[in-house]
Amino acid sequence: MTCLLLVFKGIILEYVEGGESKTRSIDLLDLRPDTDITALVEEIQKGEPLITASCLEHVIHLVQRLQEKLGEKQNHKFSLFKVLRTHILPLTNVAFNKSGSRFITGSYDRTCKLWDTASGEELRSLEGHRNVVYAIAFNNPYGDKIATGSFDKTCKVWSTETGQCYHTFRGHSAEIVCLSFNPQSTLLATGSMDTTAKLWDLEKGEEVATLNGHSAEIISLSFNTTGDRIITGSFDHTVGVWDVGTGRLLHTLIGHRGEISSAQFNWDCSLIVTGSMDKTCMLWNAVTGTHIATLAGHSKEVLDVCFDYTGQRIATASADGSARVYNAGTKQCIAKLEGHEDEISKVCFNPKGNCILTASSDKTARLWDAATGHCLQILEGHADEIFSCAFNYKGDKIITG
Repeated sequence: MTCLLLVFKGIILEYVEGGESKTRSIDLLDLRPDTDITALVEEIQKGEPLITASCLEHVIHLVQRLQEKLGEKQNHKFSLFKVLRTHILPLTNVAFNKSGSRFITGSYDRTCKLWDTASGEELRSLEGHRNVVYAIAFNNPYGDKIATGSFDKTCKVWSTETGQCYHTFRGHSAEIVCLSFNPQSTLLATGSMDTTAKLWDLEKGEEVATLNGHSAEIISLSFNTTGDRIITGSFDHTVGVWDVGTGRLLHTLIGHRGEISSAQFNWDCSLIVTGSMDKTCMLWNAVTGTHIATLAGHSKEVLDVCFDYTGQRIATASADGSARVYNAGTKQCIAKLEGHEDEISKVCFNPKGNCILTASSDKTARLWDAATGHCLQILEGHADEIFSCAFNYKGDKIITG
């Protein structure tokens, strides 16, 4: 049986082979509002045996929905909807589930709280950590589990519906500062100040692998969309590319002259982008581990980097108070996002890729046109720095922490 998941600019096929759950991705990067959908899907079917005649109509329907989304005009203005005094101590991170109907907040008060977006009601408080809850995530697109990583050196996995703690993962010898579910929601990865990352089996509740190889803290980790590779960014100035199945180090990306701040795969798993305290962003071939380009221009540390959903554009956020947009193909800077009065710690594209959201220490978040760099909106209301922000999957809700 094949299960189909539609994501922006692609389809993820989930199937069972030899009793094992597997996934394969098909990119739709060339999809346009005027594309002949039937012809496109029939062309895909020729090279993809998993798309059988019986599910052809379903695939066509899904791709038509995606095409409609691409054709929608984006003139959405965001208005302040709710201010939630969520914790007694500062927040560390915020995250939406896929639809944006719920979100979670982590805090120095040692808890993670689950919220209903529409009502602003606190649904539950996940308690049990003995120190700061620093890293948090939903297992999107499913959203039925929440992971919390803490300075108490443990990671916990919770039920979204009941708040029950399924597992407490112990094994790190220092603070956990980043974590991520794999796309299939079968594994959880944690990165720690102890220089290692670990992979955990969510069903069995046990450690699968320890990723050893860095000589300093791991502060960033990210799976690719197929879930067979994971990257780890470290204060040792390098990024590790690992095979998820074996835990083996495949490549070490060497070239940065400062700590890594952020690292990410593009959607079709062909590229990796890295940001560093050396003021640059670098582009790498994800398959061979070779350096493709250095994207320079910032006058201070690059604090965050990301791809748009197609992998055609890269956004960077810097301590110099500006963000930049680069074309991944030409490596040219196509827009400078200038206007913040202090450092920008977080940057992300909306799902359509035509808008960029930035979060700054100047107490504001800003929305920008990704093509021109024009500031579309200033989101005000916070009384202190904003360090976390996110869009929901539709791109019509924003959360700032």
